[in-house]
Amino acid sequence: MPITLNKAVKLIPVLLKEDKEYICVMKLHGDVSDKKLKAVLREFQGPIYQRPPLRSAVKRTVRIRRIYKIDMLERENRYVLLKIWCEAGTYIRKLCHDIGEVLGIGAHMYELRRTRAGSLSEKTNMVTLQDVVDSYVLWKEHGIEDYIRRVILPMEMAVEHIPKVVIRDSAVDAICHGAALAVPGILHVETGIRVNDIVAIFTLKGELVAIGKARMRSEEMVSSKRGIAVKTTQVLMPPDTYPPLWRQ
Repeated sequence: MPITLNKAVKLIPVLLKEDKEYICVMKLHGDVSDKKLKAVLREFQGPIYQRPPLRSAVKRTVRIRRIYKIDMLERENRYVLLKIWCEAGTYIRKLCHDIGEVLGIGAHMYELRRTRAGSLSEKTNMVTLQDVVDSYVLWKEHGIEDYIRRVILPMEMAVEHIPKVVIRDSAVDAICHGAALAVPGILHVETGIRVNDIVAIFTLKGELVAIGKARMRSEEMVSSKRGIAVKTTQVLMPPDTYPPLWRQ
């Protein structure tokens, strides 16, 4: 399905809210044993209080963020290679600083690389800018589509991890115009959806129509006869892609 760039970028807020994975080099400001370092790293697993650093795009108020796991992959003197799985909105440079404070020797983030955001990972989805340029040239000048289809993925892949609601063809155009999704327009619902969960609205053909916030649990969407099931927040499919049956 063709889609303009300004539509696809609406998925960015969804990805920003997903958990992240980082590879980080932390530089210690003093000497400490591996035993003590690993013990302190374990203390930072779980919910932590964090105030964003001075150079940040958000208000500097203390907030809670969850560190799901920290692994020490390697260490060379005062340089420590860490693998961090954390909640969205966690500042890794602040995490390194706080680890140094607890160790009593100080520390700072030396290098950082994000390796995963939600379902998109460095191993399976990353390409270089040169790959993108070469693929575009092959498509534009020679009509070869194979390579550009490998580097530019369908937007549906960005929401693989989000619960899905499949709707009737007759409801698609209404959603494309920003309407909320009512129960009669639903065909299938994934289990486990809770009120206020972010969900992806799909056509029967597997096309992403919109992102929304659930107003019912999965069970209610299936059992109810009427009511609003999902409030649309971002529309991805252009209007009139499907016949406007809702106007009849």
